[in-house]
Amino acid sequence: MNIKILGSGCKSCKALYEETKKAVSERNISAEVEYITDMEKVMSYGVMSMPALVVDEKVVSTGKVLKSKDIQNLLE
Repeated sequence: MNIKILGSGCKSCKALYEETKKAVSERNISAEVEYITDMEKVMSYGVMSMPALVVDEKVVSTGKVLKSKDIQNLLE
């Protein structure tokens, strides 16, 4: 599984990144978690509000910081 956090480096984006790493760790999910701040790459996903959560190249959440439990539900 490949998980990407798309963001600008702001506090909310960093929080989503940390919550995602926590969710992966708590559920012992085999996944690579990336934090992408390159705006060209971010825009290639068609994301207009950040932070965004991308799982296996599919955008599953935009514009909010999800909690670990919410992320776990999306990953299952």
